[in-house]
Amino acid sequence: MKQIFVALAVWLACAGAAAAQHEDERYVPETDPAVLAKLDQWQDIKFGLLMHWGPYSQWGVVESWSICAEDEGWCTRSLDDYIEYKRRYEGLQKTFNPVAFDPAKWARAARDAGMKYVVFTTKHHDGFSMFDTKYTDYKVTAPATPFHPNPKANIAKAIFDAFRAEGFLVGAYFSKPDWHSEHYWWPNFATPDRNVNYDPERYPERWASFVDFTHNQVMELMTGYGRMDILWLDGGWVKRRSKDEIERMYAERLGESPSGFIKSRVVNQDPRMDELVAKAREKQPGLIVVDRAVYGKNQNYLTPENRVPEKPLPYPWESCIISGGGWSFTPDAKYMSGREGVHLLVDIVAKGGNLLLNVAPGPDGTWQQGAYDLLAGMGAWLKVNGEAIYGSRPAAPHMDGNLRLTRGKDGSAYFVYLAGEHESRIPGEIRVSSGRPAEGARLTLLGTSAALSWKAEGEGFVVTVPESLRARAPGGYAWTVKVSRMR
Repeated sequence: MKQIFVALAVWLACAGAAAAQHEDERYVPETDPAVLAKLDQWQDIKFGLLMHWGPYSQWGVVESWSICAEDEGWCTRSLDDYIEYKRRYEGLQKTFNPVAFDPAKWARAARDAGMKYVVFTTKHHDGFSMFDTKYTDYKVTAPATPFHPNPKANIAKAIFDAFRAEGFLVGAYFSKPDWHSEHYWWPNFATPDRNVNYDPERYPERWASFVDFTHNQVMELMTGYGRMDILWLDGGWVKRRSKDEIERMYAERLGESPSGFIKSRVVNQDPRMDELVAKAREKQPGLIVVDRAVYGKNQNYLTPENRVPEKPLPYPWESCIISGGGWSFTPDAKYMSGREGVHLLVDIVAKGGNLLLNVAPGPDGTWQQGAYDLLAGMGAWLKVNGEAIYGSRPAAPHMDGNLRLTRGKDGSAYFVYLAGEHESRIPGEIRVSSGRPAEGARLTLLGTSAALSWKAEGEGFVVTVPESLRARAPGGYAWTVKVSRMR
């Protein structure tokens, strides 16, 4: 697995530190039976697709972040004049025309890859809406956008419909901050960082207007876009904070900085989340809500970003991972290999998580070939070994050297052997250091029907794979030994 995590570090550097939003890993369990049922379904399907897409794809920049005035290497601008840069960035609306957009093709490729749910960016932090909202003209269906006459101009709806037709659960990514809205970034003030640029407590009517705008847009998605399974909210700094919390965080940050300089402000930005979630679930019963990086009952699962936890976590979680380039379109992006993608998925599933793999469409509305190649490789492996992935749960100790362990709901145990970098055949013997098959258990290699023999060794056992089976064992990236029952 070493090479996977080295590669992930490279992708993270390319994507920029904006991707490193590491939430507090605490969890408040859900109590709504309908949501719990949907969460259980979501935990069974394991593998999803995330897509970051908007007019920014024309420049190949890190989504919205270059218009954020924070002094970071990953959001530098091509001009020294910020005002002019932001004007040109927003002018990308006038040239966004993805005429090759074919969501059905994407949905088929994702289905064949073994993916089971999709999360699409209906609006990123820059405020450009990839859906037909009536609350702003900064949207894909506005007359100013060349793509607006196209029958698929309501891009979010076209994507949701295409993926639902292939049996996917559907999720709407939605940014809580909106850097285009004058009720979030008020033109009366400068915009020093990602936060609202005025004090909501001093200007409560302006803040209330922004919250109403946010609620109205989310409710459009909850009422006019078919069945919605997941509301995936980004921008965790937009949250309700108490005065004590703000004072504590400032004190902590001052203590960390020798100069006493606080890099970004801590602001109480209450989006009335409880109210919004209640309204959304009236329209979409059982809706999973992911208020990312905000501790509380509205974060139904956690989302470690571009990283994989070191051990199983005791609550629902999902690693959102860049498949190649950055979160948004990167020209000539280098994608994971099929082997890297399979090993990543297996490692995450063995720890009880889901993998949400990001593919970034280009400005013409197409995916790069590397994305299709990656998904094809993962799909071929899952057709043989999916039994060890879908519907599974972690099995202690979850890993054993090159092995990753899962268990099925019927009591079966799965030992997935991750092939080494230069390993193209399953080894003749596979050693498990702890546990034993139950008396009368049947051992098989997924993709074949032949029974495997085993013998006890120490506290564990050794599985023998005969040469005749080694020569024709399907897989290549990893192989799975199934044990029908363990002691």
